[in-house]
Amino acid sequence: MISRGDPALLGATPLDGGCNFALYAGAATRIELCLFDAHGHEFARYDLPDRHRRVWHGFVPDVAPGTGYGFRVHGAWQPEAGLRHNPAKLVLDPYARQLRGDFQWSPAVFGHQQSASAQAETQDSAPFMPKSVVMDQRNSVHRHPLRPWRESIVYETNVRGFTMRHPGLSDSERGRFRGLSNGQVIDYLRALGITAIELLPVHAFIDEHFLATRDLHNSWGYNTLGFFAPMQRYAGDDPVAEFREMERALHDANIEVLLDVVYNHTAEGDHNGPTLSFRGIDNQSYYRLQPESPAHYINDTGTGNTINADHSVVQDMIVDSLRYWYSDMGVDGFRFDLAPILGRHAGGFSSRHPLLAHIANDRALKHAKLIAEPWDIGPGGYQLGSFPPGWAEWNDRYRDTVRRFWRGDERQAPALARRLHGSADIFEASGRPPQASVNFVTSHDGFTLRDAVSFEQPHNLANGENNRDGHQHNFSANYGHEGHTDDAHINALRKRQQINMLATLLLSQGTPMLLAGDEIGNTQDGNNNAYAQDNAISWIDWEQADIHLCDVVSELIALRQRTPLLQQRRYRHGLNTNAAGYKNIEWLAPNGEILQGFEWHHADAITMLLCATDLDVPMSKNEAAFAVLLNPTPRDLRFALPAIDDAGQWSVCFHSGQLYPIKSTEILVQGYSLTCLRWPTPASAP
Repeated sequence: MISRGDPALLGATPLDGGCNFALYAGAATRIELCLFDAHGHEFARYDLPDRHRRVWHGFVPDVAPGTGYGFRVHGAWQPEAGLRHNPAKLVLDPYARQLRGDFQWSPAVFGHQQSASAQAETQDSAPFMPKSVVMDQRNSVHRHPLRPWRESIVYETNVRGFTMRHPGLSDSERGRFRGLSNGQVIDYLRALGITAIELLPVHAFIDEHFLATRDLHNSWGYNTLGFFAPMQRYAGDDPVAEFREMERALHDANIEVLLDVVYNHTAEGDHNGPTLSFRGIDNQSYYRLQPESPAHYINDTGTGNTINADHSVVQDMIVDSLRYWYSDMGVDGFRFDLAPILGRHAGGFSSRHPLLAHIANDRALKHAKLIAEPWDIGPGGYQLGSFPPGWAEWNDRYRDTVRRFWRGDERQAPALARRLHGSADIFEASGRPPQASVNFVTSHDGFTLRDAVSFEQPHNLANGENNRDGHQHNFSANYGHEGHTDDAHINALRKRQQINMLATLLLSQGTPMLLAGDEIGNTQDGNNNAYAQDNAISWIDWEQADIHLCDVVSELIALRQRTPLLQQRRYRHGLNTNAAGYKNIEWLAPNGEILQGFEWHHADAITMLLCATDLDVPMSKNEAAFAVLLNPTPRDLRFALPAIDDAGQWSVCFHSGQLYPIKSTEILVQGYSLTCLRWPTPASAP
């Protein structure tokens, strides 16, 4: 009844008359294919009849899309040698396009008895496991918006966090991909000026065991179970169809979809973790094992295991997954969690690792946006600026510098100037443009922006870790009161500081990324590690939205988009001058003098002056010059204003504090505020 099949078609591939199954399992001695009905009941079992280059394969007639399946992998049980085959455990297909059913924690899902780790656990895990599902693999047609990097405004959000409390959504839309397809949501994103949403992980994941014991749920999704299947929790009966509907709705609005992907580890955890897929299929190939103790895993991720980026089967699986999500599911790009793992050899990170090169040079992915989170906890794990051309990177130095500058830390002006400039000190040497720096002041991991100006300490007791978790170096401030307050003066200052940081973000060279909810003053009540809070703590509270703050953010995005001087595709170094002799970028003290050398050590407030020159690309059609005056001190300061030419004059185009009129060649800037000025070209002057 089962025939040889095709080893090249990894996963479950429907063909005329049935379905082809193929699974890489290098050390296995036998593989059973188990078929399940829609209710999870096994109705057939077959041995895969053939093996070619460590791929087991077979063709089963009359198996249609919608059929559930899983594998039982036979082989040596020798944990001390890194071999963990256990046919009592039903394992998921790494290439499964969809999963059906919920995962349940049970002693049966562990490959070994918890009291004696060397002894195999013989209880059948199938009743507690979701099942892989045979999917019709007809390619879908997708229209990628292909928004240029220089105009990108990235909006990091979570499917459930964004939609669960949204007043415009129905119960069937909340918490689901469908909620992000809603017209009210899309109209909101367009009005705000967002060009790309970056979704926290939507690959199928499970709650960690220790969360389940505390009756908590994984909110962020960094615990992947399958790299091809969308998360069941985010949809109804057909997660694939719902995801594609969401993608098309966003694309119709010219908004790109970026996925946060977690290829650095899996949900199987450390040597005491469950056997769900990779561990039971080919533990030695999929994971990095400790050379001196193969029963244990190298833990460069902090999650218990680390994928083996040096193995060809892992490299192929990751690239195949990316191709699938880009070409078949319509995704426009990826943010790679703990990305140095993808460039790790046994001896450490290499920017020339074949997996990084394969991803960047793959023809199917040539238009995909690639963003690295450039750190992990392994040796030499901080790799900001080390990724090859074609990659952008999250820039945490930007976050820390902006926060420290605005809270008034000493001697932050030189560092802030480098970040406003697009972090050339980090990215230019590798030949990358300013857009390689993904600038952010907040992300899912840490305080929200409102909390960063309201709390000086994390308040994470709800996580059940005695407030020991989360970042301890937040560079936050509470301005005289820890937490929320009715004090009008404190609240006014906090609001202004939020605007200051958002304005700095959107007026810097590079690619700005906003955390969803920051534009409306969302709070997590001081929790800076809400990974375990799939509840009102991490869900955006739309009912309490600060509409004025949202309008300010929309205004800033529009200002950025209509000002080419803020979207330069190459670094400016003051080498070109305009007709009046001003360089294309100048850094001025409040007295109008150009900052040089030792003067930087005494600078606190500064002016960034951008001037259009004949050699700059693109030329600004409306601005001969653009200036940002930043005053992080508590006192009002007078800023001298340079004369750009004989025909124009400065006008205020944005201010975060009290608006003072321009008086001749100077303007007063309120303490803890910034002011933006525009000098028009003669053709655009009123």
